[in-house]
Amino acid sequence: MKDALAIHRWLLAHQVHHEIVRLPRVMTCAEELPELLAVSPATCVVVTVFEATTSVGREPVAVVSSAASPPKLGAVGGALGARKVRPASAFTVNSATDYAAGLVCPLLLPDGLTTLVDERLARAGDLVHTPTGERRTALLIRTEHLLSLVSGKTIDLAQSRSRREQVTFPLAG
Repeated sequence: MKDALAIHRWLLAHQVHHEIVRLPRVMTCAEELPELLAVSPATCVVVTVFEATTSVGREPVAVVSSAASPPKLGAVGGALGARKVRPASAFTVNSATDYAAGLVCPLLLPDGLTTLVDERLARAGDLVHTPTGERRTALLIRTEHLLSLVSGKTIDLAQSRSRREQVTFPLAG
């Protein structure tokens, strides 16, 4: 499993200024970050993993968004042209991301994992917090740096899309 040290080393290698923050208590899921750090949910980045059923088959999909604006199943399904979208099991999250379920960091996700990034994150503010895969730490990083390092397709997840408006790109396989 990936952790804060792996993220820290990777960011140092890319010469990206960041801080690993020690949390005041144990976190069970990323949605707890705003409360633990006494910050706005809009400045906390979370990764939600779904299982999407398309004509190709069932595939995990990671969605990077703010804790204030969690992705809607309809928006994710519409973007992928999926017949069915459901939250992924903890086992699927762990195996697809190499992070602990609920604590997935948007950095260092596997190349083959389809990743969608909510375009509203660009308006999150100057600095954002995100999980590190560990229950006692978070990552503090500039929003622009995080978004430039996340490998994924940036799309509008504010509303559901009809099938005519869907974004097309290959699912991991």
